[in-house]
Amino acid sequence: MTAIAEPKAGGLKREMGLMSAINVIISVMIGSGIFVSPTAALKYSGSVGFCLVVWTVCGGISLLGALCFAELGTVVPRSGAEYAYLIEAFKKSHSFWGPLPSFICAWVYVMILRPAEIAVIILTFAEYSILPFRHLLGLENLPADDLHLLIKLIGILGLGIITYINLSSVKLYVTINNVFGFCKVFACLVVIFGGIYQLAIGNTENLAGGFEGTHSSPGYIALAFYNGLWAYDGWSSVTTITEEIKNPEVNIPRSIMIAVPIITGLYVFMNLAYMTVLSMGEMIASEAVGIDFGDRALGSFSFLIPLGVALATFGCALSIQFGVTRLCYVASQEGQMLEPLSYIHVRRATPAPAVAMQGVLALAFILVGNIETLIEFASFLIWFFYGAAVVALLALRRSQPNVHRPYKVPLIVPYITLAVSIFLSIVPVVSDPSPKYLFAVGFILSGVLVYTPFVYYKVRPSWINKLTYLIQVLFEVVPSSSKVD
Repeated sequence: MTAIAEPKAGGLKREMGLMSAINVIISVMIGSGIFVSPTAALKYSGSVGFCLVVWTVCGGISLLGALCFAELGTVVPRSGAEYAYLIEAFKKSHSFWGPLPSFICAWVYVMILRPAEIAVIILTFAEYSILPFRHLLGLENLPADDLHLLIKLIGILGLGIITYINLSSVKLYVTINNVFGFCKVFACLVVIFGGIYQLAIGNTENLAGGFEGTHSSPGYIALAFYNGLWAYDGWSSVTTITEEIKNPEVNIPRSIMIAVPIITGLYVFMNLAYMTVLSMGEMIASEAVGIDFGDRALGSFSFLIPLGVALATFGCALSIQFGVTRLCYVASQEGQMLEPLSYIHVRRATPAPAVAMQGVLALAFILVGNIETLIEFASFLIWFFYGAAVVALLALRRSQPNVHRPYKVPLIVPYITLAVSIFLSIVPVVSDPSPKYLFAVGFILSGVLVYTPFVYYKVRPSWINKLTYLIQVLFEVVPSSSKVD
């Protein structure tokens, strides 16, 4: 089968500067959680004072982990984040076992975790996008089943829009993501200034307790930090798109050092703002803390909170899909995914087949519904892969000691991050020993069953060439490398 000719400038293009890199981190880290359900850390802290300490310390720990990825991103200048680092560090160590960790990482992220996350996030976007207009549109008396169907249809429409954006152009993605990034930060600032106003008029009774009631149980403290750290997940997102960052050896570390402290400040002061009008009991019992805060503190401007949630979730889903398609792209280049997933559109310079596949997978999860448990069983693997990436950092320092490192973290930092990743991988299993984690093991084993024939032994079904040709013609894509098989 003859491949379509390749253009002179194949591959991804560096079109994202420092501000765009910062906005990618902000877009992935700030989703609906800080507006809807930031209460688990408060519940296990036992006091408002210790809760704020937990949020601050968790931001610092997240920054340490992000700085490890900043070093890895400058040593391994490829997109894919954890996947790229695992393949670089261990690929040559053993013909079978060496590439296996990177394949399992891609298998979990590409096939289950990221598309399922996108489905849940885009459904949250759909729910909150109609919330300010329910009265205007006469939806208040709509039967629950019809409302659920409407939310699902709006979610599918939202998924189609983000998939179209990521198919169309990186510049279009950057422009829209920058706008949504600024809007969601503005929504956070609305909450913070609302809290400042409440403090100014003397609403401090909920804060008067300080550290009174702080839990001393190691188990509760561990769960407080566990939930706080999960809220900061997404700090590695900029290293997923390294190949599209201008001057990555400078802009990746800078974007991390700017974005993570900004988000830490937003999270701490938003929690403080919530506490000015909501008691501990009310926050813990609330189904949507931000909405309750808006109803009490913002008056006629309370619609800004559901609007902020809608903006945050749309931007988050957009950026998660953008990032995971780059992981598909790199894994395909390494022969660990279908070859056409690394093909690039001839004019738009986007990995169109990878974007389309993620859109289809997310659509399937939306249609299936009830996938929160699926995300729970797979999510604990995220910090396992973070830990594996830190091991890769230590391995690369030993195997490639003379490689130029524009940025290098102190040795204590990766060890702290590794300890945290082990902690976050174990705590959910110990605190809730559910059979669902056996399903996670089963999915990993299924990945090994796929890896062995198709990656290790390179079994190639006869229909692959026809599929490749069909994808090239349908999506107008060409191989990203300089050679065409």
